Amino acid sequence: MPVEVRWPEIAIRLGCAFAASGLIGLNRSERGHAAGLRTSILVCLAACVAMVQVNLLLPLAGRSPNSFVMNDLMRLPLGILSGMGFIGAGAIVRRDDLVAGVTTAATLWLLTVIGLCFGGGQVALGWVGTVLAIIVLSGLKLIEQRMTQAREGTLFIVTDASGPNEEDIRTILGNDGFQIESCGLAAREDEPRTELKCELRWRSKIGDTKIPEPISLLRARPGVVRLEWSPKPH
Repeated sequence: MPVEVRWPEIAIRLGCAFAASGLIGLNRSERGHAAGLRTSILVCLAACVAMVQVNLLLPLAGRSPNSFVMNDLMRLPLGILSGMGFIGAGAIVRRDDLVAGVTTAATLWLLTVIGLCFGGGQVALGWVGTVLAIIVLSGLKLIEQRMTQAREGTLFIVTDASGPNEEDIRTILGNDGFQIESCGLAAREDEPRTELKCELRWRSKIGDTKIPEPISLLRARPGVVRLEWSPKPH
């Protein structure tokens, strides 16, 4: 960080922070995330302005030899990073087993660091961080969409005498890659109905919310009186 900084240099730093955060913010806004364009720009600019303020306080001219030691100027950016931790925590939402907003919080944290880089005069480092952030948020998103993840769900099915039995259901599910973790069966002699409850595990693409095809096929089978499908949040 240079000791002396003038307004043309400050303008370059603020402009870089604005442009870099705008690029990342556009990515977030296009996907409908809470921390979009305006939030991204404000976070990065705040960090940049704070770091410029530190830079303006660095000159030693007119101070006694021990005054600079007493002025621990790095407390300001450190305080900003700590405060951003609270804002990032507020972006994370948890409902039962579903946790959302972690990527948004991490993006805000990175924007703060990028803003500090630009504000401190490390323009090249700030742009490298920006490019890597866009690659992670956009490029790796395409790879992530092609990946599969383990999923869990509960199948509850009621069949009559003409419907598929337990062995038929196990065969249908097994042929499509479903793994039955546990299975409970209930049947009464005075009723021709059978109730089957299975805990299932399978793999699907990340973000896929469609009802699995084997479940839809079971629902359309003759003799199926009732079918309930409850996938667990992921």
